[in-house]
Amino acid sequence: QVQLVESGGGLVQPGESLKLSCAASGRTLNTAMGWFRQAPGKERVFVASISWSGGSTYYADSVKGRFTISRDNAKITVYLQMNDLKPEDTAVYYCAGRKYINSGRQLDDFDYWGQGTQVTVSS
Repeated sequence: QVQLVESGGGLVQPGESLKLSCAASGRTLNTAMGWFRQAPGKERVFVASISWSGGSTYYADSVKGRFTISRDNAKITVYLQMNDLKPEDTAVYYCAGRKYINSGRQLDDFDYWGQGTQVTVSS
């Protein structure tokens, strides 16, 4: 079992940056990780994911070039650096873990979920 705790959410203005963190504990060895988000009244959607080694990353088209996912396996933490934030990035962001070394892009690819952290982009 893996436990995930997100942090770093908040209220920012358009164009600003924010960095989310996800601290993992438990059976984290060989676990690929990802970030999803859910806006009010909408489904949870894929944002980014990273393999266990960090050698492979995937991004949703809507965030490509603005967001960067990374991980520090020594700290068992995954990060999501979000730059040039837009109002449409407003959502609850969820960290997800997968019981395989290779990352995925679908909700069903992931086995563990955090509680989420709110990101609000507004002027």
